[in-house]
Amino acid sequence: MPLALLALAIGAFGIGTTEFVIMGLLPQVAGDFGVSIPTAGLLVTGYALGVVIGAPLMTVLGTKIPRKRMLMLLMGLFIVGNLLSAVAPSFTVMLIGRVVASLAHGAFFGIGSVVAAELVAPDKKAGAIAMMFTGLTVANVVGVPLGTLVGQSVGWRVTFAIVAGLGVIGLAGIAKLVPDLPKPEGVQLRHELGAFKNTQVLLAMAMTVLGFGGVFAAITYIAPMMTHVAGFADGSVTWLLVLFGLGMVGGNLIGGKFADRALMPMLYVSLGALAVVLALFTVTAHNKIAAAVTIALIGALGFATVPPLQKRVLDQAHGAPTLASAVNIGAFNLGNALSAWLGGIVIAAGFGYTAPNWVGAVLAAAALVLAILSAALERRTGARGTVAAGGLPSDQRTVVHH
Repeated sequence: MPLALLALAIGAFGIGTTEFVIMGLLPQVAGDFGVSIPTAGLLVTGYALGVVIGAPLMTVLGTKIPRKRMLMLLMGLFIVGNLLSAVAPSFTVMLIGRVVASLAHGAFFGIGSVVAAELVAPDKKAGAIAMMFTGLTVANVVGVPLGTLVGQSVGWRVTFAIVAGLGVIGLAGIAKLVPDLPKPEGVQLRHELGAFKNTQVLLAMAMTVLGFGGVFAAITYIAPMMTHVAGFADGSVTWLLVLFGLGMVGGNLIGGKFADRALMPMLYVSLGALAVVLALFTVTAHNKIAAAVTIALIGALGFATVPPLQKRVLDQAHGAPTLASAVNIGAFNLGNALSAWLGGIVIAAGFGYTAPNWVGAVLAAAALVLAILSAALERRTGARGTVAAGGLPSDQRTVVHH
């Protein structure tokens, strides 16, 4: 794998830390600003919606700028947003800081996915994308738990200041390791938007929204769920997030490996198992050991879907992958926003801290249905193409024995 992938992984590490660390700090932030847990959950929803908006906006801007410079500008925006969160005098200002930081997220991963895929052979593309996303998953093993520990010990503001520092390291890594890449030539917005006329691209993005949304429905409220339901101490949230992060690392690497071999079967298995595990979490959340195991499984199964979903969008949007890739990153975060919002609703309605797990299970199951539908449509389209070319689908051919 090219060394440039390391630079992309470094940037992903910083972005992953700021995206996920808020979940372990929701009680502290809510207490300091005097808001409820569901209201504090808007920091997750707001960040996610910022990614949805920023992904296409920044990617379109990126078509006019050399890719390396664009990646550096995105990291600069990320740094500013996290510094604003660190010094926020009110909940509203912190929410604005989260949104500012999030504007860099989608375009960074979208442009980074295209760059990563172009740096390797065709049969290594999903693996290269997974390598970049390894920075995001490692952030959940190292950055998020440490950020949570620091936030609980000396204050969440210090955590966001440190995250801004991670952004500086990411910026330096990109400047040093990513080669000078020319701005995309011949890229026209109309051509890029044309990819969204493809039903398979839209189905893949819908799978992304629902499938990864299932993960966030549970994980957004992991801190109150584990302390109020499972009976863990506040300090235990740190190592529970480590388990989630370890699961993410393993799932991401496995998903990248098998997506290059059998993409759709990988989606069937991971989405189906994710729906089952999320449903079971409503029960296992009441037992410390079972809850810890379930958290690791949610991380593994959730991130096993990331490389195949991102690769499927790239494959289906061939010829105009940049905007579609970035918008799919936005789709991940649209799922995050939707599920965090729905999870807050069921908690506020009095169904308890385990209720978001049911929301997640339903979302993951819906993603599985879409995956099956997408494959069926693809087979039907392929069969029609064969007939149009003068042949017959394989199941209609007559076998003649001589």
